[in-house]
Amino acid sequence: MDIGKDIGKIILRIVVSAIAIGIATFLTPGMTNEGGIATLIVAAIVIALLDWGIGRLTKFDASPFGRGIIGFVIAAAVLYITGMLVDGFNVSFLGAIIGALVIGIVDALIPGETKTM
Repeated sequence: MDIGKDIGKIILRIVVSAIAIGIATFLTPGMTNEGGIATLIVAAIVIALLDWGIGRLTKFDASPFGRGIIGFVIAAAVLYITGMLVDGFNVSFLGAIIGALVIGIVDALIPGETKTM
């Protein structure tokens, strides 16, 4: 186990997630970022932690296309909750639904293991 390599993967995943969330906030009505890149990074960390927690508790993949409609609904809920937890990152109910779709599409275009959710 190479700790340096693992930390590098985590940092890369957070950066890629922040970029995907930034794209989603740009394309999604009802989803705004008022705090810049720092807010996107915090949102990416919160989403990763919520995704990890849901996975540990339910053994369920919270990615938008991970388990069909249930995964999509969970991904939308994760986005909505993140909007409540992260100052400067605002997500409406409809924004969470559309944002989950946009992030799912962005994730499908990203190669490898650096997925957002």
